[in-house]
Amino acid sequence: MAQQKPYLQMLRWAEERPNEIFLRQIINRKFNDFTYSDVVDQALRIVTALRGMGLEPGDRVALISKNCAEWFTADLAMMLGSYISVPIFPTAGSETISHVLDHSESKALFVGKLDDTQALKESLVERSDIPTIAFPYPTINCGYDWKDLVAQNDRADVKPDHQDDELMSIVYTSGTSGLPKGAMLTYGAHAWSAQQLINHIGMREGERLFSYLPLAHITERVYIMATAMNAGICTAFPESLDTFIEDVKMHRPTLFISVPRLWTLFQQRIQEKLPDSKLNILLKLPIISGLIKKKVATNLGLDQARVLGCGSAPVSAALLRWYEKLGLNITEAWGMTESYAYSTLNYPFRSDKIGSVGNAGPGVEIKIAEDEEILVRSQGLFTGYYKNPEASAETIVDGWLHTGDIGFLDNEGFLTIQGRKNDTFKTAKGKFVAPVPIEKRLFELSNIEMMCLVGSGMPGPVLLALPHHFPDFDRERYERRVKHVIETINGELESHAKIRGVLMIKEPWSIENGLLTPTLKIRRHLLEKKYHDIGATWPSGTLVQWEE
Repeated sequence: MAQQKPYLQMLRWAEERPNEIFLRQIINRKFNDFTYSDVVDQALRIVTALRGMGLEPGDRVALISKNCAEWFTADLAMMLGSYISVPIFPTAGSETISHVLDHSESKALFVGKLDDTQALKESLVERSDIPTIAFPYPTINCGYDWKDLVAQNDRADVKPDHQDDELMSIVYTSGTSGLPKGAMLTYGAHAWSAQQLINHIGMREGERLFSYLPLAHITERVYIMATAMNAGICTAFPESLDTFIEDVKMHRPTLFISVPRLWTLFQQRIQEKLPDSKLNILLKLPIISGLIKKKVATNLGLDQARVLGCGSAPVSAALLRWYEKLGLNITEAWGMTESYAYSTLNYPFRSDKIGSVGNAGPGVEIKIAEDEEILVRSQGLFTGYYKNPEASAETIVDGWLHTGDIGFLDNEGFLTIQGRKNDTFKTAKGKFVAPVPIEKRLFELSNIEMMCLVGSGMPGPVLLALPHHFPDFDRERYERRVKHVIETINGELESHAKIRGVLMIKEPWSIENGLLTPTLKIRRHLLEKKYHDIGATWPSGTLVQWEE
């Protein structure tokens, strides 16, 4: 597996293209730029600083921050200094932060941009012995300051050449069903996955990337950061959530990946200005159609994007079709932390394969087990869970990654995912229901913003739904629409899977209230527990209830 590793490529770019801009951090509505030479110089000075704190190669170093230029630079420093990086989601609660720091035995912590510092403060109260380094943004009081360390230290004289099987990072999974596990990622598999993506998508000089999905998640770390380093691609970072679309428009990325939640929010924003009834008429007019498509893409900052991506959670085919009619072809991809997020892609984009997550990327093998579980094999697999040999042995068997997802392959090898093995629930009738295919169908038929079908031990499945509140929202009219949708889908389902009722949820699910993971996946088991009694005592003859 002789792949060029990202940190070695960065040393190369710093020599061959020292004055070219690599990272663009938006601050006060302006780009604050860093060249390849700047980034490598800062990283080598940070290596010296870490050595001065007594850290030795092989020590774990944690990092908690929203995406920013210093995130890339700190990670590069850890590679060059032979430290094992331990990213923490910037939205993690104090229990998760404490678990990750303790379980990984991290010897230092980089602290960057955070919307809320309370959880971190609570976690560090009992961990005051961990040295903390503050990125140059408002944050908690730290023992060291990034800019001071860069200014006060010389460049480290290091040029490591790590073996492929050396541990590079411990990435903790987002914990949809309990405390996160630490996936052990090696230098070789990381480099292989990045290079496969670069080759497959045809990434090249002159591209522009935009980094905003959490870098603590493997997708952003491989699809954006690793490819940017390997291929030498200029990458920008947003200033804030409030300025997000304006930030995208400033950089106009050529490659842009997102999650279903954000693509849905973009859609709603467009629909509020241009309802579908009007949009569909305009798209039938030849000249007007082209103008509308260009305006929509420009207003999203995606008018120069040649590849659009979507992953991390199930997305409805209807949403992808909606974007397709606007000339925005979104490539759905699938992977997991344990496969460096690189397993399948619908690329080059095929309209007839919308609804699948694409076929296996070059170098990846996919097969379906007898129980319909999806198995993956490639050179880009993790090596196991840190300090958890039992879970490791259950997850990689005879070289195959047991993903926990269930699905099927069509006759061209395109994969359709039907949900998680442990998402399937058994109702009080004793029959199993797979919720994800039903939810996907509901997304196609309705304008519900978020939903989750629950039913374990209940007389029948109950849909928990977050309605999208349009301007001049009419509750009665919305309810009539929902009833029509449920009647339609119940006509398609077997009797044991028919939806018994719909509970319109009052408070949105969020990372903050613990019902979404940091990658915006719904924590189904928590919703099952919270609403079990309501589902078990659902009033006969009532289809829709509103949570008060």
